[in-house]
Amino acid sequence: MISNLRRIAVLDIGKTNAKVVVLDGATGEEVAVAKTPNRVLTDGPYPHYDIDKLWSFTLNALGSFAKEPGFDAISITTHGASAALLDEAGNLAMPVLDYEHEYPADISEAYRRLRPPFEETFSPHQMMGLNIGAQLHYQKCAFPKDFAKVATIVTYPQYWTARLTGVASNEVTSLGCHTDLWNPRESCYSSLVDTLAIRNLMAPIRSAFDPLGPVLPHIAEVIGLARDVPVYCGIHDSNASLLPHLIDRIAPFAVVSTGTWVVNFGVGGNLGHLDPRRDTLANVDAYGRAVPSSRFMGGREFETISGEIGQVETQEIASAIERVVEKGMMLLPNVVSGSGPFPGKSARWINAQGASGTERYAVLCLYLALMNQACLDLIGAQGPIIVEGPFALNDTYLMVLAALTCRDVIAIPGSTGTSQGAALLTGIKPPSGTERKVLPSAIPGLETYRKAWHAPVA
Repeated sequence: MISNLRRIAVLDIGKTNAKVVVLDGATGEEVAVAKTPNRVLTDGPYPHYDIDKLWSFTLNALGSFAKEPGFDAISITTHGASAALLDEAGNLAMPVLDYEHEYPADISEAYRRLRPPFEETFSPHQMMGLNIGAQLHYQKCAFPKDFAKVATIVTYPQYWTARLTGVASNEVTSLGCHTDLWNPRESCYSSLVDTLAIRNLMAPIRSAFDPLGPVLPHIAEVIGLARDVPVYCGIHDSNASLLPHLIDRIAPFAVVSTGTWVVNFGVGGNLGHLDPRRDTLANVDAYGRAVPSSRFMGGREFETISGEIGQVETQEIASAIERVVEKGMMLLPNVVSGSGPFPGKSARWINAQGASGTERYAVLCLYLALMNQACLDLIGAQGPIIVEGPFALNDTYLMVLAALTCRDVIAIPGSTGTSQGAALLTGIKPPSGTERKVLPSAIPGLETYRKAWHAPVA
């Protein structure tokens, strides 16, 4: 049912930055935005997110937007691979662990032995704490006295919903995001929940589309809300980016959601050929359906290499592509180790001695497109490729991706893919935003270049 909400406020917490966005319910356009870095603190038992700062930022932003431009509902989206452990009073029993924290070897090895098989969860073994099951095992084993105080476990978007409404819940897009806790074929918890003896701690599962209640009165007073404002259950951020396309596109198609991570969805595909050794998995969409997926840390890789390169002349990049292809200049994976389609490989430059900054930037765009093609091939993605997020503004990457895949690439510009998807949980109509189609065109020598790039990483 389509709602008539005029404006929706979205709390959108990414791994690197957090923001509160107010979106127009009719157009999906941003009418207000506030941003802050998502800091990791290193005090306490382990590295953890600065929840107090994020909460203060959220209240201040909502307060500043309550009167102008105003909002009629609140929705939530956050990065995955995080859970909040609450005590009887609903407060944090333990800090929200940073998923990039490395655990002691003995604890990691013990977890390897008890985690369910890939065929049950379609969740591959991940580095660090990218499996929430590994986080919970670590917290339970390393800090038993603190863990004994845990009364409720909630996925990360639902932690913020609980703070705003007092209603604790879990939701399948976060449970189904390489947690080891979910069985996507059966749409139920995996055997790990009982292995870890936490079933009684897991909050009730609610739909991402459910309004869980109004903002609590004392919080509404702080924000300055003059009436009840409903808060919706919330959604994992990559699945938020996927949701608009599920509503208005016909499968098969692929969605490439870009940010710190580049997450690829093969909508209309099947799970039969996923390879857990190459960072493929099943995500679970907002309707509870399993979606073949793959990923690499492309945004972090882009930031790392482009930061080393420095400023380049953007108008010269397209012409540099043919030059670096002809010379065989390459960047091989992985810039960020431990994830992606080529595990165990270390980044190195090939034939790049004396290359200019523009040439190296062109090579970086080739690298990102080649990594993305590999990810799409691994999940058997078919149909047009929709790119949303920051990479949708990278013309060179889009051109190369279209040429490599011989498929249309549809770029959706703007930075609010996750926020717009989260806003759709309230029942508003998907926006008919501007999209740009990049048709495949031949790049001389690209196929030879692709084969040469793959040879050392095969």
